[in-house]
Amino acid sequence: MSAKSIGQAISELTHTLGIQSKLQQYEAVNLWATVVGTRIAEQTEAIRIEKGVLVVRVKTAVWRNELNMQKQEIIEKLNRAVKTNVVKDIRFQ
Repeated sequence: MSAKSIGQAISELTHTLGIQSKLQQYEAVNLWATVVGTRIAEQTEAIRIEKGVLVVRVKTAVWRNELNMQKQEIIEKLNRAVKTNVVKDIRFQ
């Protein structure tokens, strides 16, 4: 019997319990401000992920338009940060 690292054991447990996806979604929401930076974070709030779509509240229409133009880049950065493709799209509201 080989010894597992705590990280491996936790990963296997979350997968077995079927909560790994939810934890990755939660992590993506939590990392929003870190990934997009202070300037964007001050104008936005990541709310939740529904069926792969990250819902983000935006303070103004001007910022919503700007972020829509950066959407693909933000999706890629978030997915890289959580090391999985948990975010398929972003809905700015």
